[in-house]
Amino acid sequence: MNGERIAKILPIPVTHTPKALQIMWPYVQIARVDHWFKNIFMILGIILAVFYDPKLLNGDSVVTIAIAVFATCLVASSNYVINELLDAPYDCMHPVKKDRPVPSGKIQHRWALIEWFVLGVTGLVLAFNLNWWFGMAALFLLISGLLYNIPPIRTKELPYLDVLSEALNNPIRLFLGWFALIPDKLPPLSLTLAYWMVGAFFMATKRFAEYRRIADPSRASRYRKSFAHYTENRLLLSMFFYAMACAFMSGIFLIRYHMELVLFVPMAAGFLTYYLKIGLLENSPVQNPEKLFKQSGLLLYLVLCSMAFIVLMFVKIPLLYEIFNVNPSDLSPLWIMG
Repeated sequence: MNGERIAKILPIPVTHTPKALQIMWPYVQIARVDHWFKNIFMILGIILAVFYDPKLLNGDSVVTIAIAVFATCLVASSNYVINELLDAPYDCMHPVKKDRPVPSGKIQHRWALIEWFVLGVTGLVLAFNLNWWFGMAALFLLISGLLYNIPPIRTKELPYLDVLSEALNNPIRLFLGWFALIPDKLPPLSLTLAYWMVGAFFMATKRFAEYRRIADPSRASRYRKSFAHYTENRLLLSMFFYAMACAFMSGIFLIRYHMELVLFVPMAAGFLTYYLKIGLLENSPVQNPEKLFKQSGLLLYLVLCSMAFIVLMFVKIPLLYEIFNVNPSDLSPLWIMG
């Protein structure tokens, strides 16, 4: 009835969704374009690069960063496609993921494999055209995804290694943001490790929420083999470990290189606590990070934390060094390559 009414108003006849779009849309879905926001984790590498060399902040760098982000998105989508293909038999065991395009039979594997190849190659070509080290970081992101998904290694099926291997994408993205602007040095190791550990905290919280959502240890182990080892207590303890490791590594960085960030510590601790609170909810949205944007309180807190971090990175507060009896570092925190 609605279609007939519209057809009377519009000068052209109303048709259903074009068949070509119906066929193509599942392939867009498995590329998970809605997950591209995760590449915001590149921003720490960009901020660090500008912190160590403020002259990098210019018009040319904006174009470079845009190309770098797009290349990273293509490589990430390539990993998502292979993840969707290889996870399909397990997704059938999940109460929600069973409706994804691959397990629901909307995808032809041959075309999905072509999509995986084209996305990966295009992303790598763009990456290596920026510079060698950015290209190598993009290649490492691709290889990390293959190790995570493809047997016989398939790290996503190994307890704790499933979390650590996926969280490794955090420092890789840090390197991608950094190498886009500084291709001949490495950022501080302490901050890189802290970034890895906070990613592990987020991922372990996601595992915890998934495990509780399935609410059946036997079914959970069929969905993800690592769940045969996990329990709620074990996952909670691992989350505590990752948060503590992140805190210690971050402490090394701020004391050694930028004491002003000590003022950021309460905000960071509050954000992790807020995230954990959401992770403990029934059917928690942390199972699908792309839905976290609906958590307005968390999003606002994240924006405030990001702004505070950026401001503190670029200010000097000599009084803090006197209070904590720490001398400003006169050592270069960067490793020269080549």
